[in-house]
Amino acid sequence: MDQHTREIYITKTPDEAIFKLTELYNQSAHNLREAFEKYVKEGIPPNPDDRRDGAFAYPKLILKYKPEGAVPAYSRAFGKFDTPGVYEADITRPALFSCYLKEQLDILHKEYDFEMSVTLSTAEIPYPYVLDTATGVDVDAVPPAELAHYFPVPNLALIDDSLPNGDMVPPKMLDGLGDDMFTAERQKPLSLFSALRTDYSLQRLKHYTGTQTEDFQQYILFTNYQRYMDEFVEIAIEKLGKDEGYMELVAPGNVRVDKDTVGASQVVAEAPWRRHQMPAYHLTAENGQGITLVNIGVGPSNAKTITDHLAVLRPQCWIMIGHCGGLRHSQRLGDYVLAHAYLRYDGVLDSDLPPEIPVPPIAEIQLALTSAAGTITGDKGADLKARLRTGTVVTNDDRNWELRFHEEAHRFNQSRAIAVDMESATLAANGYRFRVPYGTLLCVSDKPLHGEIKLPGAANRFYERAISEHMLIGIEAIEQLRLEGAEMLHSRKLRSFEEPPFR
Repeated sequence: MDQHTREIYITKTPDEAIFKLTELYNQSAHNLREAFEKYVKEGIPPNPDDRRDGAFAYPKLILKYKPEGAVPAYSRAFGKFDTPGVYEADITRPALFSCYLKEQLDILHKEYDFEMSVTLSTAEIPYPYVLDTATGVDVDAVPPAELAHYFPVPNLALIDDSLPNGDMVPPKMLDGLGDDMFTAERQKPLSLFSALRTDYSLQRLKHYTGTQTEDFQQYILFTNYQRYMDEFVEIAIEKLGKDEGYMELVAPGNVRVDKDTVGASQVVAEAPWRRHQMPAYHLTAENGQGITLVNIGVGPSNAKTITDHLAVLRPQCWIMIGHCGGLRHSQRLGDYVLAHAYLRYDGVLDSDLPPEIPVPPIAEIQLALTSAAGTITGDKGADLKARLRTGTVVTNDDRNWELRFHEEAHRFNQSRAIAVDMESATLAANGYRFRVPYGTLLCVSDKPLHGEIKLPGAANRFYERAISEHMLIGIEAIEQLRLEGAEMLHSRKLRSFEEPPFR
């Protein structure tokens, strides 16, 4: 069946649209699971006509915006139409994204007069993405090549980041005349990511972190040391007992504890986090307003990998709290570094975001981290300034950069760098690239240019003293940002000239 002949459902409200999206998605997923089980068990392939009619298709959301006069010039970062047009997005897992979809549609629905409809797209759901709930099916009994002949599979040729990278050619400017207003060339993206790209990342997140995508929260912390994870667990369990609005702590392996769990610390300690490359812990709250902490390990490759996938969840922000090498003589072990600029020698994002593109600081996060540091340490004024230094952080992909000391020291000097690590600039650059507010607060753990390195005894004392305080600062900053409201967090500096309406 041709896409244009598929039934189109006109919806009057965001709730109606989300309900229809969910209904169509669930039906397609059911059709796919049922057909797959029938083929594996009975050898009966799906009917090609059913596939052409959209039996396995993602649903699609369509917004037709045709104003009578000029388009209003709203100054907010998202939730606006830049020009008239037909805005479309195929949608996966609408139940998972219901809060996000409602947030975006409510803003547009309040300010604009447009037609909203739902139909089936031409993109099909790959069969591996809906088999989590299939039972009694021996997938290994059928060769993958044979399955791919009859069922949709992930097609990497259809998955890319051309839109967030700014590579997509924008549509022609609309003249607003006649029926030509809504021809195919006038179609515009409604969101940054396609359903296929989103599903691909949702699967990767489960693989890397050992947790379900439903448990990820909207406020994300990253670290590069397991000791921070242990501290987060203890703080989270304490918060669960204080009735601060948090519901559960979720650990890798779907290990879950709440305020009534006996021996919660031991239960979480026995979670199988070692099986996963970047284990995640989630302190959950209603509507995903809690905190997720991910141990990304060491290096820019992991930093890029995890944020490539977390971006599809459209988090409110992500913040790096980890260790760094201090580059200034006046710094002391345990001092903090608040990055306001990044010297990118990570290399992993150069083809997506060239190094010459500036990555600006996000003022709201800078202020929250500074305020949180003062609240947790008790320092104020000059005392806080002495411990919390703001400046350039160098991110290097070579942990042994000291072996090129003269070359690297020259770069550090030119950039006025105050700290060096292996992840922060990558996380910030991907936040910039994917329009996710970002920030970095590091703790000085050694001073390589000044011969100050951690000996075993000093290292243990340093960790015991610094990690708890650092983690508390990160959590306090997020709680301040959440209290101020997500709408205050999103900066127009992350948006380009012509952006999708959805953030």
